[in-house]
Amino acid sequence: MTDQIRDLFFEEISSAADIAALERLRVKYLGKKGLITEGLKGLSSLSPEQRPTVGKRLNELKRLIEENIANKGTLLRQKEIESRLAKEYLDITVPGKYIPRGRFHPINQVLREITEIFTAMGFDVEEGPEVELDYYNFEALNIPKDHPARDMQDTFYVSDEVLLRTQTSPVQIRVMERKRPPLRFISPGKVYRCDSDVSHTPMFHQVEGLMVDRNISFSHLKGVLETFLKELFGHSVGVRFRPSFFPFTEPSAEIDIGCIMCGSRGCRVCKDTGWLEVLGAGMVHPKVFENVGYDPSLYTGFAFGMGVERLAMLKYSITDIRLFFENDLRFLRQF
Repeated sequence: MTDQIRDLFFEEISSAADIAALERLRVKYLGKKGLITEGLKGLSSLSPEQRPTVGKRLNELKRLIEENIANKGTLLRQKEIESRLAKEYLDITVPGKYIPRGRFHPINQVLREITEIFTAMGFDVEEGPEVELDYYNFEALNIPKDHPARDMQDTFYVSDEVLLRTQTSPVQIRVMERKRPPLRFISPGKVYRCDSDVSHTPMFHQVEGLMVDRNISFSHLKGVLETFLKELFGHSVGVRFRPSFFPFTEPSAEIDIGCIMCGSRGCRVCKDTGWLEVLGAGMVHPKVFENVGYDPSLYTGFAFGMGVERLAMLKYSITDIRLFFENDLRFLRQF
């Protein structure tokens, strides 16, 4: 019986062409219901004289089968590896595909530069939601529902009380609600207004800033913004402050720089004035402090805001804001 099983095994193992066939063969002979296993179970039916001889031969055959299956498995696995290596051969001498270097979008480049300048002056960076409540976007900033300044914003409303923020100033309110002075931070981010032409887009980027502490004065505002503009546009650029009006600051000012297009000589871009408006700023209105629970008799502060696209257009002499959003690689690769 064992001779027949051995002959059958060697005949079948010689034709096993892969690991799966070899595994089926192992189960056939050595599995729970395999031929060798059944033979060992059947020893109990033999006479006491036959059991040692038959048992010994079955165990020797079992070891022989295990050894041959293991050896054949090693050979088959080696063949599989060699086959895969032949199919997946990679010629490392072939030149690789050229992958052009990535780069930051010009808006992100300017935004990063702005952030680096202010963080070097000790400002933190705060962020807030783009879908905002009317209260934070307008009312807490001293812009009630009947205020004419709302007409200047061209707001995208989601509902009567929910809107897409028209400025990043709401971040200032949210931060002041949860933190006490001293504060010094900027809030960069996307804002939205119903406006679109060569110098306006429905979505654009702003950076607002706030500094609050005891005894903060307009001279601090002037020093911070002059330092910022000279770092961004060069130390030779001229800077001037003009009186203006914003509901959330008093006094308020608009900040101009000498026209970098014509060197302040006068051109079409600066409308022959030699100056370009780049920032709005002012001392925080006492009502804004009252809305966040600050005592205006103890604390003063200043706020400012700027459009990143406008600064990028001036920095890179770009005349159409829409170029930033058209994703033309010929344009983007220049930066």
